[in-house]
Amino acid sequence: MNEGSVAAPVLEAEGLVKEFRGGDGGVLRVLDGASLKLARGEMVAIVGASGSGKSTLLHLLGALERPTAGEVRLAGALVGGLAEEAVAALRNRAVGFVFQFHHLLREFSALENVMMPLRIAGVPARDARERALGLLERVGLSARAHHRPGALSGGEQQRTAVARALAAEPAVVLADEPSGNLDARNAERLHDLLAGLARDGALGVIVVTHNPALAARADRVLTLEGGRVVTTDGRQADD
Repeated sequence: MNEGSVAAPVLEAEGLVKEFRGGDGGVLRVLDGASLKLARGEMVAIVGASGSGKSTLLHLLGALERPTAGEVRLAGALVGGLAEEAVAALRNRAVGFVFQFHHLLREFSALENVMMPLRIAGVPARDARERALGLLERVGLSARAHHRPGALSGGEQQRTAVARALAAEPAVVLADEPSGNLDARNAERLHDLLAGLARDGALGVIVVTHNPALAARADRVLTLEGGRVVTTDGRQADD
């Protein structure tokens, strides 16, 4: 993590509660006061048992869902105070998502997939193409830019998804089990890439993972336990 980056959180969550109502009318509380902070130049891994709410937490941090209670501040903006349209605009601008399944559009090439967020944002085709090519070069896929996902390996597809996540120059990258479907060699290459994004210092990275090798690359490893985020010694993550 870059020196001094802790003083300027790019993502803050305070007291997040998330409840779901079941078919029987009962309420399931998945998160119960989860809090954390993320700085630019920092990579944080979140671990925990299956079903502990890690993906739910990631969805709240990335403004894909709203919490039942608590606050998220993303790139300086308090998400809870924004209308849905403004939340969508903030999310598209400030967050890059990488999921276990890459969700690439199979009818488009790797280049076109990376260009897509830029074109949706109104970036001219020439500029979008230039940035997308630069990102594919960054993830080691220059020679595969014109191949469709079906012609790419699993590791290449996931690196394309990382390039797409970076297209809008986000403040935060959120990755949910990004190497869950990769073999050891491709997983290691993806881990190098994600750790390198944080080291560059321009953004913060949060990864939800069961992979100890990926967690070991992080500046901090936090555990989601009992609906709260705690450090390895059991303290609240934002203490």
